[in-house]
Amino acid sequence: MSLPLLEYSPSSQNQRVADYGLLGDEQPSIYTSANLLVGEEMDEMIWAAYRQIFNEQQLIKSNRQPALESQLRAGQITVREFIRGLLLSETFRRRNYEPNNNYRFVQMCVQRVLGRETYSDREKLAWSTVLATKGLQGFVDDLLNRSEYLDNFGYDTVPYQRRRILPQHTQGEITFAHMPRYGADYLAKLEALGYFQNLSRVTWSPAQWQDLPPGFARTIWGAIAITGGVLLSAGAIAVALAAWGIISL
Repeated sequence: MSLPLLEYSPSSQNQRVADYGLLGDEQPSIYTSANLLVGEEMDEMIWAAYRQIFNEQQLIKSNRQPALESQLRAGQITVREFIRGLLLSETFRRRNYEPNNNYRFVQMCVQRVLGRETYSDREKLAWSTVLATKGLQGFVDDLLNRSEYLDNFGYDTVPYQRRRILPQHTQGEITFAHMPRYGADYLAKLEALGYFQNLSRVTWSPAQWQDLPPGFARTIWGAIAITGGVLLSAGAIAVALAAWGIISL
């Protein structure tokens, strides 16, 4: 049984402030199919969609969806449907949905789909309830059907982070792309499974180097010592043979 979206109060955030400034580095690049796109223009828009949904951390070949790209290029689906397809793809589920708890996943999707930060824990709870009762597809459908999404991006525009800067601020907010794709709880699970153990072995203090060199360093030094010994022995033998007139140096 699905539950209606819980009510939550919007807070004042940058994206809710009217933009009276000039375009600059802090302003987002807007990609839309409202105009007929061909060639590199279409490629750039598709790339922007991948970057928005998967973030730059996951821009890898295995995440591409050739069938969806082909439909978008042929005009068979809208940009909004392309975004829906990326969110419901197996790779997005495996790399983003499964590693996270519902609250963190909701925060990521609000950032990437609605282009803003979650207003409060109350909003995370509200959308987590939708996710738990309707599943991933129902959650994605509700996000894309919201008037907030349609008013800002419609059917033809790739979502983007809205209003990163206020006029009285000297710097904009950090981009959502800098947010790791999984949280501390999943990181703890990976460590418990034995991941990152090799990384800890290469962290030494100067004192450790002085007391006992690491294994690979001892191996290198041993090889150098053996090689040096062989060269010295060969040199001594050559000098002896030359003294006896057997060979000439």
